[in-house]
Amino acid sequence: MNEQITQPQAPPPNYLVFAILVTIFCGKIFGIVAIIFAAQVNSKWNAGDQAGALNSSKNARLWAWISFAVGFAWIGILTLLSFLGVIAGLSLGNF
Repeated sequence: MNEQITQPQAPPPNYLVFAILVTIFCGKIFGIVAIIFAAQVNSKWNAGDQAGALNSSKNARLWAWISFAVGFAWIGILTLLSFLGVIAGLSLGNF
C-alpha cells in the first residue's frame, strides 16, 4: 500500500475579469489579446495541459497590464495636450 494520493491543484487564475475591464476602459487591441489568453486557461487546464494553462495565465496577465499601461499613458497624454492647449489659448488672448 504505497499509493500516494495527490490532491488536484486549482487551475491558475485566468484574469478574465481584469482583461475585460481593461478592454472596455483602457486599450481595445491589447485587451482583446488578454481576453484571448484568459479564455484559454480553463480549457487547457481541463484538457490536462497544466503548463499551457499556466503559460496562458501569465500571458493574459501580461497583456492586461500592457493594455492598462497604454490606456493610462494615453489618458495622460490627452490631459497634457488639453492643458497645453488651454495655456496656449490663454496666452494668445483667445478666451
